[in-house]
Order: sequence, then structure tokens, then C-alpha cells
Amino acid sequence: MRVCDLPLSADFVSHYESNGIEELYPPQEAAVEAGVADGGRVVAAIPTASGKTFIAELAMLTADGPGLYIVPLRALAREKYETFDELPGVSVGISTGDFDSAEEDLGEYDIVVATSEKVDSAIRNGASWVESLACVVVDEVHLLGAPGRGPTLEMTLATLQRRVPDLQLVALSATVDNPETIASWLDADLVESTWRPVSLRTGVYSDESVSFDDGTSLAVDVPPLGPKDDADTEATVSLVADAVTNGGQCLAFVRSRREAESLAERLAEEDLSPAADLGDELRELGGTATGAQLADCASTGVGFHHAGLRSSHRAAVETAFRERRLAVICATPTLAAGVNVPARRVVIRDQKRYTGDAMEWIPVLDVHQMCGRAGRPHLDPYGEAVLVGDDTTRDELVERYVEADAEAVDSQFADRESLRTHVLSVVASGFADSVAGVVDVFAATYYAHQQSDVDLTALVSDVVSELERMEMLTVDGSALAATTLGSQTSRQYVSPTTGARIVSGIRTIQTMADENVTPRTALEVVCDTPDMLDTYLGNRERALMYQYARTHAAEFTTAMGEAESFEDWLTAVKTARILHEWSQGETIEDLVERYRIGPGDLESRVERAEWLLGAADALCGALDSDVPEFREVRALLSP
Repeated sequence: MRVCDLPLSADFVSHYESNGIEELYPPQEAAVEAGVADGGRVVAAIPTASGKTFIAELAMLTADGPGLYIVPLRALAREKYETFDELPGVSVGISTGDFDSAEEDLGEYDIVVATSEKVDSAIRNGASWVESLACVVVDEVHLLGAPGRGPTLEMTLATLQRRVPDLQLVALSATVDNPETIASWLDADLVESTWRPVSLRTGVYSDESVSFDDGTSLAVDVPPLGPKDDADTEATVSLVADAVTNGGQCLAFVRSRREAESLAERLAEEDLSPAADLGDELRELGGTATGAQLADCASTGVGFHHAGLRSSHRAAVETAFRERRLAVICATPTLAAGVNVPARRVVIRDQKRYTGDAMEWIPVLDVHQMCGRAGRPHLDPYGEAVLVGDDTTRDELVERYVEADAEAVDSQFADRESLRTHVLSVVASGFADSVAGVVDVFAATYYAHQQSDVDLTALVSDVVSELERMEMLTVDGSALAATTLGSQTSRQYVSPTTGARIVSGIRTIQTMADENVTPRTALEVVCDTPDMLDTYLGNRERALMYQYARTHAAEFTTAMGEAESFEDWLTAVKTARILHEWSQGETIEDLVERYRIGPGDLESRVERAEWLLGAADALCGALDSDVPEFREVRALLSP
């Protein structure tokens, strides 16, 4: 099937043909046959680089009205926005920012790209543009099974289907164990395929050789190890160097930020692909030690990528790799989550990661997502994915990852905080005014589809009782209503637990002497909430933070001896201290050095704090109170 045979205007056909897209890939043709260009609902569970974006564009371009493209990550939103913006005559909007606005101007665009959280927020805030949508495409729909993010995506899709009954839904997924369950829930046709435009072979390295699943093998020349050399690292270096020497690019995945940086430094010693100009460009983006380290590595053709980097550095690394100015990226597994960075060879050095309690195996789906980055269409004759093991782990790695199917996608909606959040939003948004009404809404969730025998009435009733105790809902017989606090909590897009903690802090502030209420007070309140990102508290810092907490005890709303979890509270104090010093003019370089955080960590926490301080100020209004420090410190946090 050719692009010119599709129900597209001549401008679109010319656009695709000028970009080398003339014939459809088999999965794309299957999607057309399933009705994706005729308003049909489709779930496409196909490998990376098999043409998902074209399927999405085809659905939105042939829909009888505006399209919405839902992504899991901001970085992916920007990438897709830029892709769709190249379509001739198509206006594209993007929304990933504030959570307390309906952003009615989004209704002016042909296509809107947004995160699921932003769409959920817009619905809560009464966005009328949602009801005009003709087509919604959901990227990475398998993230329904992700804790935290999954329930929001699930509720967003359930609500969209109620708001727009004739909505065309197109869901794009990695290959998972139960795509038919997702398709059944969405009342969609399933397109399932393992076809890839570039063949992929996956294998395990051990004893200077890689054994691939297609029966082939690859000899790897690993120099003799010195007394301080790590065998897995040196094998990874040899595998990467071999790919680059033969004209390919390489992604190397490791378990942690520190490991990504140290592996990049080790590879930089090889000087695989000198790129002095790129190093100079990266130095201009920032002066932190991490930024300088990245620039030094990049000048040899090696980059690293993790959440501790500033967003500008991460974007620059991704772009340089796509432009083939970087030969190698050493990354944590988060890079595999949707961002378009294909390579000839993917090397997965670490298959376990620390989860907070112990080292655990990385899920099969995550490993398959990493492996799926191997093979650059139109550039590579093949793609290779290699898991680094040894004689003792080779067979287990083959069985666990090479031969195994990815896990099934199971709903995480029953998580208690998620249930509280979504029960409150359903009532506060006016979608339901009784337990039976909430149950009716929840009956359309993926959770209810999977757990057909669950007693939703009992579950919702328990959560309603919790929200009533939190002063978020009122119960009058069978009638439910959101309180002023509950409505404002939902509109500000904070969790009920965060809303209740902020309310408690505001009430405590009302009892404090005026001279004790400072910017530190405001920051301690919002940092001691579930919606603030955790900040690592090292053993060497505990005594210093304890002393800081004692020194400023009068300014805090939680007494040191009354914290429900002293460790968690002390961590919140550390975050508040960092943010306070930032607001007072400390440089990012000094804060990164002093508190052993990444530049990206500071960036993300400043952003979270601005959001939560705004929410706290709004909740003050719901309590007929005023704590100007929330507004004042928020203004100081902005650059």
C-alpha cells in the first residue's frame, strides 16, 4: 500500500514522499485495514521504529475534527510537537505546564500535544475544548501499568470516552503480553506485530563472545584486565568501541547516574569520535561541574544522560546523537522511555537496579524497550542488543530477557492515593454526586475491565469516608459534594493528602507568632508533602540537617518530636533549605556542590515548589486566610 492511495490531501502526500515515505510498513498497512483512517479505534502493539508516529498522524489527519496526542513525558511532548509542526497547513499546540488552568486557547489548534496529567487537569478545570475532539492518540499506552502515572492515564481515557462518546481512540504500545485486554477495554481493533524495518538480533555477552538469538555469534576483543578494572565495564567498552569503529552509534545502559557518568569517562579515554565543537557548545549551556564533565566527555564523542542533568543538557545530548555528532550515550533506563534515539548497537551492562530496599531485576518490558532502540532505519543494515553477563549468568539472562515475553499490563488504579485523588476529582468536577455515580464512572476504567468481580461500591464508599475525614467531601445521605477545600485541591491538581497537609500547615501558621512565619515556613509546608520530589539525605548530612532544623524550629509547622516519620521530615527540611538558599541568590554551582544534588534535581524541585506554593496560596483563599510568604517565596524562586 502506497501513501498516495490513502485518503490524504495532495499536500500531505507530497510531504511524506519528500521525506522518503512512499510505501507503508506492514504494521501501518494493517492499521489502515483496521480502519485507522476511517475513524476506527485501533490499538497498535508494535516494536519501536515500526511506524507508530505515521499511524498516529494518519488518524489525526483523517479525523473529522481536532486531534489530541497524549504522551507520558515532557521531552517526548516537545519532540512530537516539532514533528507534527512540520505537517503542511496544520496548527499544533503543546501543553505541559500549569495544572490549574483549562487553557481554552488549545481549542484553536488542529492538533494538541499534552501529557496525560495536563489533559486530566484540563478536564477537572472544565476545559470545553475537550468535547470538540474527534481523535485522541495515546502514546506508550502500556504505561497504564506504571504506578503513579498509570491511574491518571487510565482515568483520563475513561473520562474522555464519557465526555465524547463518538471519539476515535488510537493507542500505541510496545509489544506486551496482553494487548488484547487493552484493545477490548477501548473497544478497539488490535494490530499486533513483531515486524521491524531493521532486523534486530539480541544476545548475551560472556567470555569474550556474544551469542545471539539468531544463532550467530560475535567475538569481542577485551584487553587483559588490570587490578582495578571491572570486567563488565571493560566488556562494555569493547562492545561500544567495536560498534563505533565500524561506523555505528551505540547506547550503553547502566543502573544509576553515577555509573552513567563513570562509564562515559571511561569511554572518553578511548577518544572514539572526536567532537571538540560539540564540547564547546555544551560548555555554553551551563557552568556546573556536571555540565563541564558532560562537555569534556562529549568532546570525545561520548555523552551521558540521566535525570540529574538539566533539561537543556538532556535535550542537547539527544539532538546531538540524532544528528550523529555523538557516537555514544551512556544512560539510565529512563532514556528508553519513548525518546527517539536509535543506535546500531545497544549494550545493557546492568540488568538489576536498586529500588530502595534491594537490588532487583529490571522488568522485561523495560529491557525490551532498551533493546528496541537498536537499529537506525535507513542507516543500519541491522540492529544489535547485547546484555553483558558472564558464565554464571548467561543462561539466566537468555531465559529471563532474550527468550521471554514482556509482562502483562495490569491496572494500578487500586492504589489508595490514586483512588482518593480520582474520587475527589469526579465529584469536584461534577461528573458524579453520589457513590453510585462515582461507581458508574469508575466502571469504565481499565481496572474495572480487568477486575470484573471487584466490589466498586464498597471500595468507593471506603474512600469517600476517608475524604470526608480529610474535609474534602461532604456526605448527606446518598448525596456527595466537594467542599471548598476539596474543590480547590482538585483544581490545583494536588493529591488529597498533599492538600490536607498544606491545610494543616496553614492552620498551624495561623497560631504562630508573626515574626516566626518566614519563607522557610512556607517551604517546609510544601516540601513535606507527597507531591514534592524526594531529595537524597546522606548519612554525613543528617547531623547538619538536624542542627539546621533545631536552629529554625520556631519557623517550622512540624515540631521535631512530632513528625510522623522523622527521616522523611528531615529530608523535606533539606529540600526546603536548598530551595530557600536558591531563592536568596545562591548559585546552582554552589548548591550542587554543597548538597550533592544534580542540576536537574534542583531544576525539577524549583518547578515543583512553584506549583505547590501556588496551590498553597489558593488553599489559603479556601480557608479565608492569607499567608503572603507562599506568594513571596514563589516569586523569588522564578529565575
